[in-house]
Amino acid sequence: MFGKLTFNDFPYHEPIIMATIASIFLGSLVIIILITYFKKWKYLWTEWLTSVDHKRLGIIYIILAFIMLLRGFADAIMMRSQQVLASAGHSGFLPPHHYDQIFTAHGVIMIFFVAMPFVIGLMNIVIPLQIGARDVAFPFLNNLSLWFTVVGILLINISLGVGEFAQTGWLAYPPLSNKEYSPGVGVDYWIWSLQISSVGTLMTGVNFCTTIIKMRTYGMSLMKMPVFTWTALCTNILIIAAFPILTVTIALLTADRYIGTHFFTNDMGGNMMMYINLIWAWGHPEVYILVLPIFGVFSEVTATFCKKSLFGYTSLVWATVCITILSFIVWLHHFFTMGSGADVNAFFGIATMIISIPTGVKIFNWLFTMYQGRIIFNSAMLWTIGFIITFTIGGMSGVLLSVPSANFVLHNSLFLIAHFHNVIIGGVVFGCFAAMTYWFPKAFGFTLNETWGKLAFWFWIIGFFLAFMPLYLLGFMGMTRRLSQQIDPIFHSLLIIAAGGTLLIACGIICQFIQIFLSIRYRNSNIDLTGDPWNGRTLEWSTSSPPPLYNFAIKPTIDSRDAFWEFKKKGINNKLEKYTPIHMPRNTSVGIIIASFSLIFGFAMIWNIWWLAIISFIGMIVTWIIHSFNEDNDYYISINEIENIEQTHLQQLVKAGVKL
Repeated sequence: MFGKLTFNDFPYHEPIIMATIASIFLGSLVIIILITYFKKWKYLWTEWLTSVDHKRLGIIYIILAFIMLLRGFADAIMMRSQQVLASAGHSGFLPPHHYDQIFTAHGVIMIFFVAMPFVIGLMNIVIPLQIGARDVAFPFLNNLSLWFTVVGILLINISLGVGEFAQTGWLAYPPLSNKEYSPGVGVDYWIWSLQISSVGTLMTGVNFCTTIIKMRTYGMSLMKMPVFTWTALCTNILIIAAFPILTVTIALLTADRYIGTHFFTNDMGGNMMMYINLIWAWGHPEVYILVLPIFGVFSEVTATFCKKSLFGYTSLVWATVCITILSFIVWLHHFFTMGSGADVNAFFGIATMIISIPTGVKIFNWLFTMYQGRIIFNSAMLWTIGFIITFTIGGMSGVLLSVPSANFVLHNSLFLIAHFHNVIIGGVVFGCFAAMTYWFPKAFGFTLNETWGKLAFWFWIIGFFLAFMPLYLLGFMGMTRRLSQQIDPIFHSLLIIAAGGTLLIACGIICQFIQIFLSIRYRNSNIDLTGDPWNGRTLEWSTSSPPPLYNFAIKPTIDSRDAFWEFKKKGINNKLEKYTPIHMPRNTSVGIIIASFSLIFGFAMIWNIWWLAIISFIGMIVTWIIHSFNEDNDYYISINEIENIEQTHLQQLVKAGVKL
């Protein structure tokens, strides 16, 4: 009845896992008790969990990213601690099979469930506001995409307490991920958590491409779009082009494991190299799916806090387009050592070097924007400066790795790990924190505490260099990745330095949570968010903070790239008598219902509970069909509601110095 699931699949004999499960359970219990005590269940359900408002969905995405950052970072601390002990002659506290699960989960969580939700959350909050739209093109699809991501997160965390997670590395290369070498359910947890969440991501890509192409406000041509919107457009084009590759690749691996096909084995004509080509044909565009929106963030932050228009807007846009195209012809540099031949390696090596050129163009755009600007060194600007330094170092090490002969020496070493974290942490993570600081007042109506924000930055950047610069040296010394037992003692001192850097990063994360807590606690005494420089240069700052449900009562007409900057000089024409009832989508619980069925379906497929898988799959389809025939999915905001909200909006704009 329960497929492969038995009592022995609960890891009651693993003290670390059981302690982790207990802490998660107690933390969840405390949260449930607090919500019940303050009688917030109805509010959470009606205003947040069933919301189709892009702003609230974006906030939920970012909250999820922070929760999973704690989980992924805890894995990183355990890995680094184990390596320190193993290089000192001890066996450590993690057995090999547990360590392998941890480094696999760390990579999956940080890419799929920290970086992706954070970036998608930012796009949700900002894009409709920047293009003058009232919502995204498909609000219900936006809600469903969020809950599919939640299902992926739940499955990967359920694997802690029921069964195991994959021990294959975050991309699950065959033959290790084949049934013969991974007979347990770990790879199946990997398959279904990624498959379900990636379907949600693909729907997000379709949604935002449609939104940006079809829903821009009057006068906003493509070359008048804010840079963040441009980078988001290219990102979502990459999502639409790349994520189907991931979906098909995982489906073929699923067929190998479940029904005995041989797509990625050496038997019956299969080839494991086909899997590696396919997974990296998705995997390298995925890197740019993460970093391109962050390039847009730094463009917005730099222009605002340097008090200048962005230098070289056109060149920056075309550099973004070039990166979008080139990102699909560099995937093979991830496996130069696998016998593709000199000609193929040379082509992909040259392509990798070429893609660094438009990235360098962006760096110079930001530097020249800073040149002779009146720079305000708040925490968002500090994250930007820290990014330029760390990302440049990561880019140079990437160019070195693009040389096939050098790659042959450094492949699979800690040099590669240092490079990857250099660009992902120094690029994506620093950019997400800059964006959070920059747009936090737009989302919530008050600013973040700058003292704790700057303290978090300094802990993060110092900790980062201590944690990852030694890995470059260890890579040159010959230390390979994934080691957990009997590590050469010659690596011990550098591993201790790296572990110290990890602790400093932990201090930075703690500072960020203190920053958020104090900002909420003392929000009424924070700096007036409508004052300079927080109002930025682009259209989203022309609305109240936080914006009303409908964003814009009258869709604005723009004639420049720095729309709000021009509004402040010319004045905004907001005449209340012109307002008409606004058509808006209604909140819905259908997304949660479909996602709940998908969670049951994924769990049932992992454990081969076929009857439950069939029922839950039918439940998903039936719920979708019923929803599609429901004509009562929208409502209208009355004129009185608009006027009440707009009076507050106008007062805030007057405080910001806008002529009305």
